[in-house]
Amino acid sequence: MATQLKETPSIEFPATQELKTHNHLIGDKAALDAAWEQDGYWFFRDVLDKDAVGRLRQNWIDELETQKVIDPVGSASTEKSVCYNGGSLEHYPFRMDPIAAKRPWPAFVTEKPINDFFTRLFQDDPFWVPVVEYRATPPQQDRSKSRIDGIHQDGPYSPGIPFRICWIPLAEIDSETGGLMLAEGMASGRESYHPKTENGSNGSIRLEDIPADRWRRTTYQAGDVLLMNLWTPHTGVTNHSDRFRLSMDHRVMAVGDKCPIVGTVEDISENHVTVRDASGLHTLSIDPDTYVRNTMGQKLNGPAITEFHKAGSEVIIAYDGDRASVVRPPH
Repeated sequence: MATQLKETPSIEFPATQELKTHNHLIGDKAALDAAWEQDGYWFFRDVLDKDAVGRLRQNWIDELETQKVIDPVGSASTEKSVCYNGGSLEHYPFRMDPIAAKRPWPAFVTEKPINDFFTRLFQDDPFWVPVVEYRATPPQQDRSKSRIDGIHQDGPYSPGIPFRICWIPLAEIDSETGGLMLAEGMASGRESYHPKTENGSNGSIRLEDIPADRWRRTTYQAGDVLLMNLWTPHTGVTNHSDRFRLSMDHRVMAVGDKCPIVGTVEDISENHVTVRDASGLHTLSIDPDTYVRNTMGQKLNGPAITEFHKAGSEVIIAYDGDRASVVRPPH
């Protein structure tokens, strides 16, 4: 049985308008590209095979049952609701590390109907950058807190990797459940709205820095997919429902784009990195402008680079010639 959460006054997110849908543009590359620049996102309604999404979602259901925060669902549908049973969240893995360890995403993106959709969309084979977040967000316990999780852009954290943020809802996500909210039409200038901190990291974007009439969201359903421009400001909206919010964030490009190196560190210093991928060894220089970062998006400088990145660790590297523009972990 779902837990009864105490209702207290909440700080609401701004009034939002409905996301545009771009289904009608699939197959028209010029129109898609124009919408990408103008809107800063593509939203496609009911395009992903629901059986494939259901098989992916089962990993979330299994973990929530293991955590004893939902009652066993058996053969009941999980497309609409996975109710929180009031179980302890003291040791709950908010970043879903047990699911991340299983790496369910490769099986999902290689399912034929999923691969076929993205191939048709890009008119090219998709290249999946292994930056994945698995989310099973429980209801927020303190209803007096802001519903804004943290406004940000991905571009300043991964300069030189022209991936598209690929956000996939795994069950219905309405306004109470929260989900993703974005600022439409603010990506074309490739402008960072993040203030810089003293060490060169990106500070938080303030709500007042985004025009209030730009915010967009919708009621998301399993089968939908939202792709966002790196420079589109967006935020999660906290969960005020009685159920878990289930979604997966991924990063995708076309094979014909300038794809990053994805491999394993062989050697790294403050001035260079040598990485091995399927094609062999690559040595790239690191300079003060290279955004070497950790899992939290913080820029690393000097000895902090080799304290975090070690030989044998997985990295994603964007490059310009023989210079690395970003060195980041997958997660």
